[in-house]
Amino acid sequence: MTTPRKKTRANGEGTIYQRKDGRWEAAGYVLAADGTSKRVRVYGSTRREAADKLAEKIADSNRGVPVATADSTVSDYLTYWLNGVAIHSLRENTHTRYATCVRLHLIPGLGTKKIARLTAKDVRTFLDRLRTTCQCCTQGLDTERKGCCAIGECCQKRLSALTVTYVHSVLKSALEHAVREDELPRNVARSVKTTAPRPRRFRPLTAAEARKFLDAARTDRLRALYELALRTGLRKGELLGLHWEDLDLTTGTASIRRSLQRTRTGGLTHLPTKTRASERRIALPTECIHSLKERKEQQDKERETAGPAWRDSGLVFTTPTGGPLDPANLTRRFRSFLDRAGLRRIRFHDLRHSTATLLLEQGVDLVVIKELLGRAHIGVTAGVYAHVRLRLQRQAIDTLGEALGRGDDGPDDPPASAVVR
Repeated sequence: MTTPRKKTRANGEGTIYQRKDGRWEAAGYVLAADGTSKRVRVYGSTRREAADKLAEKIADSNRGVPVATADSTVSDYLTYWLNGVAIHSLRENTHTRYATCVRLHLIPGLGTKKIARLTAKDVRTFLDRLRTTCQCCTQGLDTERKGCCAIGECCQKRLSALTVTYVHSVLKSALEHAVREDELPRNVARSVKTTAPRPRRFRPLTAAEARKFLDAARTDRLRALYELALRTGLRKGELLGLHWEDLDLTTGTASIRRSLQRTRTGGLTHLPTKTRASERRIALPTECIHSLKERKEQQDKERETAGPAWRDSGLVFTTPTGGPLDPANLTRRFRSFLDRAGLRRIRFHDLRHSTATLLLEQGVDLVVIKELLGRAHIGVTAGVYAHVRLRLQRQAIDTLGEALGRGDDGPDDPPASAVVR
């Protein structure tokens, strides 16, 4: 009688076995972030799940993509996460900001620690040090510029609370992926609570300032853009990425499908809208329809003037030769426009805040404002404009106080038996 042969796995497939706790463990050799070959372990509730996880890591390794291992340093893992994971799910500019955060803060502060041995105390100590340390000295800028501590006078240039919170969030995102890949049992960065930064102060335009803004815009080449920004709350990138095919001036609607952004690798690039909720169809105010028609006539004249130099980009707002407007150039033009109009300096994005504030003061429902602005969650809108809601509540309470303070019953007073719904 022949004994059945034990099933063996081919070279490179690793090993799989069931642990005493009932879970399945798979182990195999993969390419590590430092260029060496290291053994990695993954786990699953079934044999198939463990095998699939290991096969995925081996496949990445075979393609030359480094795979994080349990004994990787924080530096190695963050490098792997940025180049192998985050790059596929983040917009390019967001990925660039993440990479800068990792390079300037996370790797210098935590890079040498083993990711498996990282503790909540390590993270908390790192964040505390980040808050209190002069960044000129930490990054060696004082030596390069021959200032700050290099001349014995520290400038105490510390990171803002908002930046520290951002660094913390990037670390949490990276470690969360390690937990999902069974590299870590838990995300220690989530156990560390940071002080919520104060919301950025902004002073939106008042109704009087908004009217002055619109009056001044009538003589500006970008009148239609400024008017559209204030009356609809569109983002800068959404305005610059608007094509004529996105507009229906007969029915008075605009479809917001894309955003024009400058990226490090692609230059001026059309990207999807910021979120799924940002892709929307909005109603155009009558005033914007008129100014957009005038913009169309203006662009036709510019096309004739430019002749062969004209670039037919299909965009609504362009340079005099038809090319796309650079967001940075628009920011500079906007500042000059405010100075000429005699208006106080605000950010271009504050036009969007002004739209929401003015609508809210007119009693427009938060849900309608959220849809117009293309926000993903109503909570964001409610949180940002809490100061306006508080003022409206005060007005409502004062109105009620006036009604309750009347000495005699007026002719408009409801009967005592009226039911209020």
